[in-house]
Amino acid sequence: MDDRYGTDVLAAGWRESRTRKLERIEASIDVVVEVAGDGFCGAVVGVASGLVELEDRLGRRRFFPLGPGFLVDGVDVVLTPPTVAVATGPKRTASGSFAAPDARARVARASRILVEGRHDAELVEKVWGDDLRAEGVVVEYLQGVDLLPPMLEEDPPSAERRYGVLVDHLVPGSKESRLAAEVLRSRHGAHLKIVGHPFIDVWQCVLPSSVGIPRWPDVPRGVEYKVGVCRALGWPARDQADIARAWQRILASVKSYRDLDPALLGRVEELIDYVTA
Repeated sequence: MDDRYGTDVLAAGWRESRTRKLERIEASIDVVVEVAGDGFCGAVVGVASGLVELEDRLGRRRFFPLGPGFLVDGVDVVLTPPTVAVATGPKRTASGSFAAPDARARVARASRILVEGRHDAELVEKVWGDDLRAEGVVVEYLQGVDLLPPMLEEDPPSAERRYGVLVDHLVPGSKESRLAAEVLRSRHGAHLKIVGHPFIDVWQCVLPSSVGIPRWPDVPRGVEYKVGVCRALGWPARDQADIARAWQRILASVKSYRDLDPALLGRVEELIDYVTA
């Protein structure tokens, strides 16, 4: 008698028989992988704690969980940890510098770096924190460059206590550039270095591609910048808690110096050199 239905569909293993087996590929260094979910494509540069780090042709790096959801040469695969430990050279910090063998923080210097706000400080800490602790450099925030002159009067710099200042929107003709010029002409200027990036807010120092957006939106005059950005991107912006969550989302996208605009990178390095000289 012809069994038109074949084997018993309720028998053990019937699901597995219809499931396509995916090839298992080790996440070895330089294997080129595409992420099926978002199309990010890059070479494996590291594996740790169940995550694989990929670097694309533009030098951007992102982390993804090992397992299914990857393509190799256009074929669905399961990415697995390498059987041979990934060879690593000297450890680098998030800023790209070589980590010192002894990672203990040194005693804080009298010289320090001043930034405009909490978000600036958190971004500098995330990328340069290891370097700053190794050098004993403290980062303080001013809550606005307008407060720099009174702060200097209250706690003036000296040859043994130099200040490096990072300013947002330091471009010719801006309020910030005029204020910086006045401060540098004052009696404090000899022991002070003021540098800045051209962006209105430190949020823009994070590369849009790292955040997952095509570009930072233009915000009309009269609209608070962070609120305007959130609205343009479709993120909640009802209150300060929403703005804080938006910043944490942006900050979480920063894994290393590769996620930051070069206009910020060079300026922070200048300040570190200045206060540690």
